[in-house]
Amino acid sequence: MAKQAGVADPSVQSPEALVREVGTHPETGLTSIQASRRLQKDGLNQLRATRPVPGWKRLLMQFQDPLVYLLLFAIVISVLAWAIEGWSGWPIDGLVILLIVVGNAMLGYVQAHKAENAVAALAKMTEVTSAVLRDGVVSRIPSTGLVVGDILMLEEGDAVGADARLIRASSLKIQEASLTGESEAVMKDEGCLTQVLPLGDRLNMIFKGTAVVQGTGKAVVTATGMDTEMGSIAQLLDQTVEAPTPLQKEIGHIGRMLGKAVIVIAMVVVVTVLLLADINSASDVINVLLLGVSLAVAAVPEGLPAILSVVLALGVQRMASRNAIVKKLSSVETLGSASVICTDKTGTLTRSEMTIGQAYTCSGCTEISGVGYVPEGSIRFQGQALEPGPLHAELMALLSGGSLANNADLRLNQDGEWEIQGDPTEAAFLVAEQKLNVLDQRKKRFERVMEIPFSSDRKMMSTIEKDHEHGDRLVLIAKGAPDILIERCTQCRLGTEVVPFTDALRSKALADVDRLSDAAYRTLSVAYRPVAGNEDLELNEALEQNLVFSGTVGIIDPPREEAGVAIQEAHRAGIRVIMITGDHPRTAARIAQDLGIIAKGEEALTGEELDRLDEQAFRQAVAKVSVFARVAPAHKQKIVDALQAMGHIVAMTGDGVNDAPALKSADIGVAMGVTGTEVTKEAGKMILVDDNFATIVSAVREGRNIFDNIRKFLRYLLSSNMGEVLTVFLGVVGASMLGLYGGQGGIVVPLLATQILWINLITDSAPALAMGLDPETEDVMARKPRHHDEKTINGRMWLGVFLVGLVMSIATLFTIDFYLPGGMIEGDQSLELARTAGFTVLVFAQLFNCFNARSELGSAFKHMFVNQWLLGAIALSVLFQVAVVHIGFLNVAFNTVPLTLEQWGMCVLMGSSVLWFSEIRKLLIRLAVKYRS
Repeated sequence: MAKQAGVADPSVQSPEALVREVGTHPETGLTSIQASRRLQKDGLNQLRATRPVPGWKRLLMQFQDPLVYLLLFAIVISVLAWAIEGWSGWPIDGLVILLIVVGNAMLGYVQAHKAENAVAALAKMTEVTSAVLRDGVVSRIPSTGLVVGDILMLEEGDAVGADARLIRASSLKIQEASLTGESEAVMKDEGCLTQVLPLGDRLNMIFKGTAVVQGTGKAVVTATGMDTEMGSIAQLLDQTVEAPTPLQKEIGHIGRMLGKAVIVIAMVVVVTVLLLADINSASDVINVLLLGVSLAVAAVPEGLPAILSVVLALGVQRMASRNAIVKKLSSVETLGSASVICTDKTGTLTRSEMTIGQAYTCSGCTEISGVGYVPEGSIRFQGQALEPGPLHAELMALLSGGSLANNADLRLNQDGEWEIQGDPTEAAFLVAEQKLNVLDQRKKRFERVMEIPFSSDRKMMSTIEKDHEHGDRLVLIAKGAPDILIERCTQCRLGTEVVPFTDALRSKALADVDRLSDAAYRTLSVAYRPVAGNEDLELNEALEQNLVFSGTVGIIDPPREEAGVAIQEAHRAGIRVIMITGDHPRTAARIAQDLGIIAKGEEALTGEELDRLDEQAFRQAVAKVSVFARVAPAHKQKIVDALQAMGHIVAMTGDGVNDAPALKSADIGVAMGVTGTEVTKEAGKMILVDDNFATIVSAVREGRNIFDNIRKFLRYLLSSNMGEVLTVFLGVVGASMLGLYGGQGGIVVPLLATQILWINLITDSAPALAMGLDPETEDVMARKPRHHDEKTINGRMWLGVFLVGLVMSIATLFTIDFYLPGGMIEGDQSLELARTAGFTVLVFAQLFNCFNARSELGSAFKHMFVNQWLLGAIALSVLFQVAVVHIGFLNVAFNTVPLTLEQWGMCVLMGSSVLWFSEIRKLLIRLAVKYRS
C-alpha cells in the first residue's frame, strides 16, 4: 500500500485506528476472499527485478569503444586496398587486427556475463514464509502472498515478510542490522509514537527482510512489495546509474585522440605523396592506399585493449588470492585511485560480536580482555590479574547472574569454532563468565524454575532459579536497564556479604553507569534476591522489588585489531576514511576514535542533523565530518554523491541491504563476503572474502601497482607507435633527402605495411604484457591518491612519448640513409638491405624502450633485472627478428635480406640511442626537480 498524501504514517497511529483504516480485524484477520482481491489489485509481495540484458546485446556492447572503432576502420581500409589490388593473397593486416578485436570482445563478454542484478538478488533474499491470521485461522503461507491488512503472527526465528505495525509484542526483539546498520537487536513494543522517527527508532514497526531473534508478537501489514522500506532501497538501486571508471574514461579519450591523429597524419602523408610523386598507374594509387593502411596500423596500438584486459585480469587473480574478489576488471585500477573509503561500522570495522569489556561492582571496576565469542582473555583489577577474594565473589555474582537471566547459548560447532544462538548481548555474559572460569560451578548449582520475560514497560527480565547449594531454595535473578534495576534495589553485594544500598553506594552505581555510557558502552545491570517459600511466583509488582544489586557491565561490539593498522596505512597513502553507520552516534564516535578515524573529542553527525542542512551546508559537513551515525540508505548515497561532486574517487564498503544503493553509486562498491547479504554482493564491484578492512588496503596497494604498470605499458606502446608513425611520416616527407625518393618514378616508403605489422606483433604484445606484470619497485602507499582531473597520460608523459618516438624515427631513418645510395650520407647497399637494417633498428629501439618506459623519472638501470617475464619477452622478440631477417621464406614474406654481424652491431648501437637519450633526459628532470625543491 503506497503511502498517500494526507495519510498518517503507521508508526504514529494507534493499532485500533490503523486496523480500521486498512479494513481488517485483529482477532480474525482478512477473509480469504478479501486477501485474494487485494493480491490481485496490488500484486505479489515481491521486489521488482530488472530485466536481464540478452547475451547478444552484451556481446555487441563490447565493441562500443573508440579504440575498437579505430581498429575496425583500419580493417575496412585494409580490405579495400586488398580488393583494389585484385584480391590476391590474404589481407594479413586486416585479419590480424580483426583477430585481436574479436579476442578482446570475447574477454570482455566473459566479464560482462558476471554482471550484477541487485534488485533480483533482493527478491531472492526475501523468498520466505510467514504465519498469517486469515478467516480466524493461523496458517503459514509464502510471504509473496501477503497483502495490506494481513495479521502477522511472529515468533523467534521468523523472517519478517512485510512492513507491519505491531498490535502486540512480548519480549519481541528484531535484528535490523541488514536494514538500519544497528548492530544490536532492537526491542519492539506496540506503543504509539508522537512523531515519525528515523527507521531505527520506530520501535512499533517491523520491516520486510529483518528477523525475529526473541519473543512473540502480532502485527498488521501496512506495506508490501516495492512500497516497503526494502522496496525503497530496491527503487534506489533501480535508479542508480553506474558511471564509467576513470580508466575507462581515459582509454576512451586516448582512442578518440588517436583516431583524430590517424586521420590527420594519413591525410597529410597521402596528399603529400599524391602531390609530389609520379602517379602513373592504378598500382601507384593502390600503393598510396596501402601507405594509409600502414600509417593506421602504425598509429594504433591495436593490442592495447587486449593487453589492458589481460593485465587487469591477472591483477584480479592476485587480489583473489588475497581474499578480494573483483567482479569488474576496470574496478581494479579504480580502487587504486580511491581518495576516500566510506565504510560501515558493524561487521566491517567491528567484529559484530558483542563483548563485555568492563564490569563495575561495589568494590570497583574490572577489565575483561579478549574480543568476540571465543572465551579467551584475562580479568584484571588495577592492572593486576584478579585473584580469589571479595571482588572475585562480586564479579562471579554479576556475570553468573547475567548468564542465568539469559536465553542465549554458546557452543562449539562442528568445525571447532565458537558460535552463539540467541541474542548477541546475552551471549556476551556467557563468554565473560567462561573467562572467569565459573561456568561449570554455576551450571551445577542452579536450575531454572521459571522465566519472567522482558517487556518494554519493565525494561528487564527475570528468572527464578533453584539453588542446589542452599537447600534448593529459590532465587530471583534480574537483568535489565541500569536506571530501572537500581531503583528496585535496597541492598548490594559487597564481597561475600550483602549490605544496605546506601545513598553513597547508589550514587556510585549510577556514576559507574555514566562512566560506561560516556565510553560508548551499552550497559546492563544485574540484581537478585532470595524468594520466600510462601511467595506467589506469578508476575506482580512486588516480585521484582527489594533486590540485591550485583553490578553493571559495559558491552561493546569491539573493533577489529587489524582495522586500526589498515586505517593508519590508508591515512599514510592520503586516503580519507569515513564511517557511515546506522548505529548510535556515541558508539560510532567511540569506535572511530579507537581506530584512529577521528581524534578524541570529535563527534558523529546524525542523519537527523543532516536532514536539517541545506545543500551547501551538507557538502561542507561531508568535507569535514568523518563519522555519520543513525543514517538512512538515502543519506549514504547522498554522502557518496557529495564526495564525488567534490572530485573524490569513492570506495564504499558495507554488508547490509541498506548499503546497497551507495555501493552501486560509488566509484567502487566493496561488499562483505561473510556477513554481507546477496544484495550487497551483487551491487558491489568487489567482495571481501574475509570481511577484513585490512584486505581493502591490501587491494588498494595492488590497484596502485597495477595502475603504475598500466602507465608503464601505455608509455611503452604509445612511444613505440609514435616512432613508427614518425618514421613513415618523416620518411615520406623527407624522401629525397634520404635517397628514398626521386629519380625512381614511383612511391618508395621507408618501411612496408607488413614490416610495421610485424613490429607491432613482436613488440606490442609480449613485452607490453610482461611490463604489466612488473613487481612493485616503489612504495606506492607513500604517495597521495592521484587527483580525479589527473590524466593517466599527462602532459609530461605525452612530451616524453613524442621525444622518444622522434629519437626512434631519427635512428631508423639515419640507418636507412647510411646504407642507401644518395641522401645525406652516401651508402652502397640495396633498398632491401637498407630497409631491413632500418626495420631492425626500429625493433631494437622499441625493445630498449622497454627498460626506459618502466619509470617516468627513475633510471632504467634501477631494478633492471627484477622482471623475469620482461627479460624473457625481449629475448623472444630478438629471436623472432633474427628469424625474419635470416630465414628464406620470411625474407620473401617481409621483403628482408640477411645482415652481416657488423650490420647487426650497427642496428643494436642505433637502437640503443633511445635508452641513452632517455637516461640523459630523466637525469636533467631529476636535477631540475631537486633544484626547485
